[in-house]
Amino acid sequence: MATDPQFEQTIESPVEFGGVGLHSGVQVRMKLIPAPAGSGVVFRRSDLDGFEIPANGRNVAKVSYATSLMRQGVLISTTEHLLSALIGLGVDNLIIEIDNLEVPILDGSARPYVEGILRVGLKRQRRKREYIRILREVEVRDGSKFIGVYPGEGYSIDYSIDFPAPIGRDNLRCDLEAGDYAQWIAPARTFGFKEDEPMLRNMGLIRGVSEESAIILTREAVVNGPLRFPDEFVRHKVLDLIGDLALAGRQIWGRVVAERAGHAMHTALVQRLLRDRSAWELAHRPMPEKSVALEASTTPALTLSHA
Repeated sequence: MATDPQFEQTIESPVEFGGVGLHSGVQVRMKLIPAPAGSGVVFRRSDLDGFEIPANGRNVAKVSYATSLMRQGVLISTTEHLLSALIGLGVDNLIIEIDNLEVPILDGSARPYVEGILRVGLKRQRRKREYIRILREVEVRDGSKFIGVYPGEGYSIDYSIDFPAPIGRDNLRCDLEAGDYAQWIAPARTFGFKEDEPMLRNMGLIRGVSEESAIILTREAVVNGPLRFPDEFVRHKVLDLIGDLALAGRQIWGRVVAERAGHAMHTALVQRLLRDRSAWELAHRPMPEKSVALEASTTPALTLSHA
């Protein structure tokens, strides 16, 4: 895991991944390459003369069923699982060399990325890590859907979902400062309902989906169980959130609360936050590591309580 949260990190040596894009169905080869301190996370299209797209809020493009980046008409799609793994492990600087337009879906979670990165190891760099320390609330609302970020210690998340059966309503609270990401968040897979498949395929989506890359549901049951966690669905939404908020360019230092949000609202919060410079400051780590246990509830009608 992270060697020293006070300092930026990259990886010790390159690591490669290959697979299919969830929505495009294209075959993809991708290599993660160590990058200098202060350079951030940058996608590099090796099939387009090394064209680079920094992973930040200025380059957010399509965000309906996945979070995509675009610069000068060049696209990188479905970035959220990889970016989530980088935040979860504390990787600040990285070149992501990719030979097609979509990050490979692998098993539908962030676990393969976590395992690959930990296999080559993390490297501490000399530059002190800066966090986006939240100074006052920033919120995005869309009817009954909601997401907000507030001042707080660590990087805590309180996420609620409400889907049709057999998922129902669920909630999860966690803090990345507890070091629980690799074990409790990264393995949670993306999911979808079988009955939505014709509609999504007509939209040109999920061309690469399989029972090995997503949880498939009917209105009665999970088709390709067993689940990795009883509450795997809400854990995956937290995974997505962490990846989407990575587009702020640095790790959040504060408290995030989400109610039935999704990629579009996650990235809308990033853009609103970046526009409102009075709501945050860049700060070095303000306190030592703390140990906060992950709390999960599978109670169907859980009511959130906030301090």
